[in-house]
Amino acid sequence: MTDALKRLSEEGVAIWLDDLSRKRITSGNLAELIDQQHVVGVTTNPTIFQKAISQGDGYEQQLSDLAARKVTVEEAIRMITTADVRDAADILRPVFDATGGQDGRVSIEVDPRLAHNEKATVAEARQLAWLVDRPNTLIKIPATMAGIPAIAGTIGNGISVNVTLIFSLERYRAVMDAYLTGLEKAKERGLDLSKIHSVASFFVSRVDTEIDKRLDTLGTDEAKALRGKAAIANARLAYQAYEEVFSSDRWSVLERAGANKQRPLWASTGVKDPAYQDTMYVTELVAPNTVNTMPEATLEAVEDHGEITGDTVAGTYEQARADLDALEKLGISYDDVVQVLEDEGVEKFEASWNDLLKSTEAELQRLAPSEG
Repeated sequence: MTDALKRLSEEGVAIWLDDLSRKRITSGNLAELIDQQHVVGVTTNPTIFQKAISQGDGYEQQLSDLAARKVTVEEAIRMITTADVRDAADILRPVFDATGGQDGRVSIEVDPRLAHNEKATVAEARQLAWLVDRPNTLIKIPATMAGIPAIAGTIGNGISVNVTLIFSLERYRAVMDAYLTGLEKAKERGLDLSKIHSVASFFVSRVDTEIDKRLDTLGTDEAKALRGKAAIANARLAYQAYEEVFSSDRWSVLERAGANKQRPLWASTGVKDPAYQDTMYVTELVAPNTVNTMPEATLEAVEDHGEITGDTVAGTYEQARADLDALEKLGISYDDVVQVLEDEGVEKFEASWNDLLKSTEAELQRLAPSEG
């Protein structure tokens, strides 16, 4: 078996795991993935935490203690999730030290109900950074319209950020602009720019899911020929935008002051359509200085049969643009698709958060000590 994950790492793609649970931490599984499968980071989101806590493995004692203290459900969730992130960050600390802070990172999301509130998002980011209290944390902020200035504000405070839920090229450019604005603010404040890191999570598979649905409705041969092409084209054009921004004069000034590039992170890389190769959102997006955050099934698929043939993004921009233009010609509006996806993304995370609140509240009530 070829070591596809090792080759992927050698091509400049940081492999992060898109999952976290207490069982993964305490069983030694996370340490094993770092040691044997080239995993150098972890991402979480409200859906991941909701699944982990509702399955209950390893949370009983902490929930019992929290119930005895009669904490609010919101406080309970923050205590539980930050404990997991802190422990994962400690496991990844050697990677963080070895890569000068670039990898060895664990991401935790601000409350998704704040997605449209700039000031509350900045305050929550500050609170989470303080609660986790590990240098190798990334605070996840969604790239909504309110999220853009919140990203600049958080970076300006010297807090490293994972920008999430990016679907459109226009919004991605706004995210990079917010990062540079934040670095400029941090520089004015005399903060050490070399300590500030960021990734921009550009979502992949969901773009195909939405566009393929519209292509199937059209049902023509022309439409069928474009199935499964939009997401990769979109991500490749995002990388082109990244190359432009991080070779600009504005960036050069910050780089001389010690700033780090904001790496593109390919998110939502598990294939949703069984008709597609299960590794396509990894093998087709190999480029230097990127991150690919994979669910474990995708990680295993790449390890088992992924074909890593070198950089698969360089030289593809013209074709990528042609693929997106062909969709527009068929009447599929790019702007409409990305807006639908952003709205859905925020709604899904909010729904998961509400489910998490409900299931945690039920556990707290179940474990509450009887009075008297």
